[in-house]
Amino acid sequence: MRLLVTGGAGFIGSHFVRTALAGGYPALAGAELVVLDALTYAGTLTNLPDVERTPGLRFVHGDVCDVDLVDALVADADAVVHFAAESHVDRSIAASAEFVRTNVLGTQTLLDAARRHSLGKFVHVSTDEVYGSIETGSWSETAPLEPNSPYSASKASSDLLARAYARTHGLDVSVTRCSNNYGPHQFPEKVVPLFVTNLLDGRSVPLYGEGRNVRDWLHVDDHCRGIALVLERGRGGEVYNIGGGTELTNRELTERLLAALGADWSRVVQVPDRLGHDLRYSVDISKVSTELGYAPRVPFDEGLAATVEWYRDNRSWWEPLKAAAALGAAG
Repeated sequence: MRLLVTGGAGFIGSHFVRTALAGGYPALAGAELVVLDALTYAGTLTNLPDVERTPGLRFVHGDVCDVDLVDALVADADAVVHFAAESHVDRSIAASAEFVRTNVLGTQTLLDAARRHSLGKFVHVSTDEVYGSIETGSWSETAPLEPNSPYSASKASSDLLARAYARTHGLDVSVTRCSNNYGPHQFPEKVVPLFVTNLLDGRSVPLYGEGRNVRDWLHVDDHCRGIALVLERGRGGEVYNIGGGTELTNRELTERLLAALGADWSRVVQVPDRLGHDLRYSVDISKVSTELGYAPRVPFDEGLAATVEWYRDNRSWWEPLKAAAALGAAG
């Protein structure tokens, strides 16, 4: 089997690739993985094993919007897992054009190639943010899409394209929608690695508003295992929510990170709230659990402690990335 993994040098995609190569997904045993990644600021070859020395891994430096390149790669693939996306909400608020280009046009480019070459399976990786915000309860996969940021609007658009290609062309495409991921190799603009690395450097951390926003936290290993199940047995034309089952306010998350790093509340700087900031996300995972046997396995406290230790032990990975992106300006 030859699997094309877009965005495979990013945080979640690279975890999927590393785990697959290590034999973590039995259905992919012996598969050849072809990683397509543009290596933008959040994608780095340091997330992958040595490409030249790793059997079963091929890396292609390129853009998901490159029609000719994508066509050639899909023509030679049995399946696609599509991680490639611009994903940081703050960046989408400041400048949304690249989000529309990569997330919408890039997905359409891949779907068109999949249709032309009668691809066997296509998994489109999306986000719970497409649903908007929910005060109580949890979203099922049939909830309406009500995105509130340019990022989530671009992802909702790509989800609808995936649905349309399944319905119109009979393409075997499944969509996954995950809650907030955390774990090693996450680019340090996202809240967990930003706060951890700032605290390790003796700096302060920026907390939006009162920190009342609630997120469901999902370890990247659990997320990728759910994606592998959808790739193996997910039904075409269907959506699968993948969650972690640990809901925390941003204030509660901050308190846990402060405790893990031996810091106190004096290190927190409250900053103006994000524009259009969704108050709460929560996904119902009963569908993926019932159909595919998924359940989160990584307890949040254990996963967070291991994540903190990874950043503590891997300064050589994150320090150059933060310096290049000038992150951590909270102090």
